[in-house]
Amino acid sequence: MPPPAVARQGGAGRLASSRLAAYSLFSVPLLMTALPINILLPAFYNERTGLSLSVIGIVFFLTRLIDAVVDPLLGAWVDVQKQRASYLPPVLIGAPVLAVGFALLLAPPAGMGEAAAAGWLAATLATAYIGYSLAIVAYQAWGSELARDDAGRARITGAREGAGLVGVLAGAVLPQLIGMAAMVAVFLVVLGATVYLLARCAPRPSPAGVPAAGAQSNPFSAFVVPLASGRFRWLLLVFALNAIAPSITATVFQFFVADRLGLAGYVPAFLALYFIAGAVSMPLWMKLATRFSLHVVWLVGMVAAVAAFVWAYWLDAGAVWGFAAICVLSGFAFGADLALPPALLARVIDANGHGSQREGAYFGLWNFVNKLTLAVAGGIALPLLEGLGYVAGSQDAIALSALAFTYAIVPCALKLVAAALLWSAWRNARF
Repeated sequence: MPPPAVARQGGAGRLASSRLAAYSLFSVPLLMTALPINILLPAFYNERTGLSLSVIGIVFFLTRLIDAVVDPLLGAWVDVQKQRASYLPPVLIGAPVLAVGFALLLAPPAGMGEAAAAGWLAATLATAYIGYSLAIVAYQAWGSELARDDAGRARITGAREGAGLVGVLAGAVLPQLIGMAAMVAVFLVVLGATVYLLARCAPRPSPAGVPAAGAQSNPFSAFVVPLASGRFRWLLLVFALNAIAPSITATVFQFFVADRLGLAGYVPAFLALYFIAGAVSMPLWMKLATRFSLHVVWLVGMVAAVAAFVWAYWLDAGAVWGFAAICVLSGFAFGADLALPPALLARVIDANGHGSQREGAYFGLWNFVNKLTLAVAGGIALPLLEGLGYVAGSQDAIALSALAFTYAIVPCALKLVAAALLWSAWRNARF
């Protein structure tokens, strides 16, 4: 027997913790792939295949660009599947595609030439990206239909993103502890177990209502319909500006820790502190969301992140404890960025009258923008560093000051602009 449907009513009742866990745990294997692909893979392929970093960078850029553009189209297809049955079929298709792509990506055959290695990287990376995108868009759309009040939305997104941070930690730590091949085996087991829980035990949205006009006939409406909403455009603007900030810090994080602080050996520990703090913070942000406006809680998180992080600019070499404190405090604030924006997006979908009809289109476009922020961050941070005179390994005082400026001041300035826009949107009821 499939799990009973959850009525989309404000007073439908609170989801049982066990059913919420069955939904949220699928985020663990999805996010286990994040650090191995985005951070560990370039060095891994350079070492295993001899592929140059420039070729690896080009392959990453092209596959990521294709993946980002495809997301809204996948979202439209997810909506069609929801109208016909449920969100489960896209997840059951996407998860095995991700599993195959990720496993083959991290097992390149020995002895390949440069062209063959580049082709293997491109094909397996594209497969992993497409599987992940299909699964995550359907999964997020599913969650957006499980509550209709702000407190319920924040509880669902907070639980999902908190589980995702556990996956990020596992993806960061397991390759160091047990090796890449063993980490992939763990990933496959966890993926299989959580797909089973999602299919058998997770709450299901109520059956779809009358499809929106043109929902099944024109997949390109996945781009047009959400963007026609002023509410969504405002939320997307705030989200994109705010997301660029941590993307910049992620782009230059290793350079800052290695060259400015001289603490390259502490990189895994600093990352662990940051993500653990983010996971621990989730209950607090979810509790605040039951008492205050989602806008206010997110705004508090943004300001807290700036207040915690800006001090990195003044850290001197060897400041282990100072930077560890910044990682903990800024990671705690980061929890708001994970839990609140998807909850606000679910509210916008309902306010636009697209509930149970176009969740896939909205989340497809949302993920498209989220992925583009990574490219934009690289396009801002790396040329800025180079223009200010920094090169990797530099110990020149001016260059290191430029590195600290790019790492700490630029993201904080962007976050303050996003906070000002969020304040304006809240005061003027933009979304």
